[in-house]
Amino acid sequence: MENIKTKLGQGGLVLAAMGIMSIVLSLFNYNIRLLAWIDMWGSTMGWVIRVILIILGGGLFIFFGRDTEDYDE
Repeated sequence: MENIKTKLGQGGLVLAAMGIMSIVLSLFNYNIRLLAWIDMWGSTMGWVIRVILIILGGGLFIFFGRDTEDYDE
């Protein structure tokens, strides 16, 4: 079960990184090939999808990417 949490956290980090890279590259009229479909529905929807990728990826990383350690004090 811990392996699944780790993979979800890593996947979330990748999603967030791809969203951020897509935003930076879109400022120079480039895009990640994997995310080329984002702008098919227009510029506004492309920005909405990019922001959703960052929020979803960040949420996955925060909830599943960090190790929870129990401290005995």
